[in-house]
Amino acid sequence: MSKLFTSRVNAGAVSAAMLVLRVASGAMMFTHGWAKLNTFSAKKDSFPDPLHVGHAVSLSMTVFAEALCAALIVIGLLTRLAAIPLVICMGVIIFMVKKGAPLNEIEMAILFLAAFLAILFAGPGKYSLDHMIGKGK
Repeated sequence: MSKLFTSRVNAGAVSAAMLVLRVASGAMMFTHGWAKLNTFSAKKDSFPDPLHVGHAVSLSMTVFAEALCAALIVIGLLTRLAAIPLVICMGVIIFMVKKGAPLNEIEMAILFLAAFLAILFAGPGKYSLDHMIGKGK
């Protein structure tokens, strides 16, 4: 009970929290990317193109971030590097695709952005492939 009222940081608890954050946010994002990948040919001509690089290229970059990078975050491999495209993707959704939209339409993107920013800043924690590979040096 005393642990609830302490201000000390417990490294094991932080790593466990990062594991939960990585797996939950990465797995949920992966479902979005997988759905886009499965319907790629149907969406490639009409997907939003806020960066003016072409509908198919915008969809490809989104699938890369939401599927591949999210999977890397779940397993904790190249975690900080994988978080960057997801932060960019969520930023584009919030500030370009859904610009001016009411909060209820962008709240999921804001939550994902917050989670991936936390992962980018804090790293994967010790329960990750990044940590296991780093210990082998």
